[in-house]
Amino acid sequence: MARSSTKKSARRSLFALLVIIIGLGALAAGLTKWGDGSMTPRLGLDLEGGTELVLQPQLVGTQTISEGQVNRAVDIIRQRIDANGVSEAEITTQGGKNIVVSIPGSPTAEQLDALKKPSQLRFRAVYVQALDQHAAQATPGGTPSGGATPSATPSGTPSGTAAPKPTVSSTPSTSATAQNGVVPDALRAATTPAPSATSGTPAPKATATAPAPAQTAPAPTPAQTEAAIKDQTVKGLLTIGWDKAKAEAAATKVAKAYTALNCAAPGALDKIVDDPSQPLATCGEDRATKYVLGPSEIDGSEIADASSGYQPGPNGQPTSIVEVALSFKDSGKAKFAAVTKRLFGLQGQPPLDQFAVVLDKSVITAPQARAVITDGRASITGSFTIDSAKQLADQLKFGALPISFALQTQDNITPQLGEEQLRIGLLAGFIGLLLVVVYSLFQYRALGLVTVASLLVASVITYLAVTVLGTTHGFRLTMAGVTGLIVAIGVTADSFIVYFERIRDEVRDGRPLVAAVETGWKRARRTIIAADAVNFIAALVLYLLASSNVRGFAFTLGLTTLIDLLVVMLFTHPAVQLLARTKFFGGGHKWSGLDPQRLGAKESVRYRGRGQFGAPGAQRPPATVGSARLAEGKAQA
Repeated sequence: MARSSTKKSARRSLFALLVIIIGLGALAAGLTKWGDGSMTPRLGLDLEGGTELVLQPQLVGTQTISEGQVNRAVDIIRQRIDANGVSEAEITTQGGKNIVVSIPGSPTAEQLDALKKPSQLRFRAVYVQALDQHAAQATPGGTPSGGATPSATPSGTPSGTAAPKPTVSSTPSTSATAQNGVVPDALRAATTPAPSATSGTPAPKATATAPAPAQTAPAPTPAQTEAAIKDQTVKGLLTIGWDKAKAEAAATKVAKAYTALNCAAPGALDKIVDDPSQPLATCGEDRATKYVLGPSEIDGSEIADASSGYQPGPNGQPTSIVEVALSFKDSGKAKFAAVTKRLFGLQGQPPLDQFAVVLDKSVITAPQARAVITDGRASITGSFTIDSAKQLADQLKFGALPISFALQTQDNITPQLGEEQLRIGLLAGFIGLLLVVVYSLFQYRALGLVTVASLLVASVITYLAVTVLGTTHGFRLTMAGVTGLIVAIGVTADSFIVYFERIRDEVRDGRPLVAAVETGWKRARRTIIAADAVNFIAALVLYLLASSNVRGFAFTLGLTTLIDLLVVMLFTHPAVQLLARTKFFGGGHKWSGLDPQRLGAKESVRYRGRGQFGAPGAQRPPATVGSARLAEGKAQA
């Protein structure tokens, strides 16, 4: 029974490994056929070449740039590029002010867009929000509307009429939500009402006749006259303590800029001067809504973190509402509290109770304040999908550059090393693999074939994993990564040697092969797991602390360490279990690598039944040549 159970367990393990390999292969093929994937690993900058972008700082008036600001910008741009995986991009400075970004391969549209807009992230109060008549006329069949009815279901797709804007609301600090430490509802949209206090499920969606104006985010109104824009701007500037004469002068200037602004025109935002101390006329990302915004009140560098996901309900369980959780540093909490306190006092006077998040002179969201948030933790909700929420979270988290930059040049660059160095690296790996195979066959004879097969299985899984990760997470294989793969051959060989030597030790002690395999595995498994754990921790620390190509080496070393564990558990041990029950290996053939006589097995004195010996409970065929001869002499006597 035990023998049958062991065989079934071994076959299940091999079948599970086969499923994993087929699954990885099918995923790689599917990404290639229906996505932008490939059946070959993506190569890094040193092996494939790529695109070089030069970013030039955009200075306003007498503004200057320091070395510290440039270094901070380099760090944030690197975070943006690496947000989706190990892309192995190189980022350097040029002339003490320009930033040179080298991206391997052909960068995606999203990467180029992110690098072309590395500007200052700012929070500004909203004074005017209206539909751009030029954008409305450019839309076929589109007509400006004086309002918008909230949709019954949120939609992340922009239409000819601007969707309702997110709003700010927060549960009182004495509520169960606040007491439990759940992120307060900070920026809630009219189309996404607050979760029910009892069930945690969303309440019915708002309709055109339901909420009062103070409870619904105002829709953009048609463009107003220049005089009306000026009056509204003066009103907004007075709320932040500006002198009336100064406010009127600034309002006159920004009203003219607002009237002349055509959001639908290509490059409309390029001509806008983003002075943080002055009001700003600008457009939304949908290029259909125009704004007049107040001076900058909070800088993007005050943001501590931003993440996306499903908003938790009062009971702590996730709801169906997609949110962007936002938190500020200690230096920004007081500023954010002051802004929300002032805007909350202006409820019922839209759009003066809104504030805009501005990235590269474009409004990415303009929520309405419904609460005073004093702890610096907010939750933006609205007509989000998971993808759009993640995009906004990335903009908030990585958009806080200390100064604005513009794309100066974009050029293709050749590989730094090229195919010759790649061939040399692969040749070195092949030589190392060949030496391991030769040693295994010499030391373990036929048992060494298990080592060869295990290395082949590990190679196939590694190849497929690197290929899939290149598509899904932007991983690119550099020469440092190739080095990590070569080092992994030795790591994998160590696991086999530990296991095989444990089996041979058990055979030397007089155990039959089947029992030796199981006992040897129990002892070897602990050693293999401990060794691989040390390797993985070292790779993880190196990945977290290092930069540039060293991270590629650490990533491949960590990945292959995990694959080594997988192969040993699901292939090597099950294969040896099955081979131990064959006549060639189980009978101790001299070319099997498990010949008791060659290994110097001890002569057993534990006889059981008809001359068989072995450990209690184990199968007991003759395990050693010495014991077999002793039994034979005894029978003859």
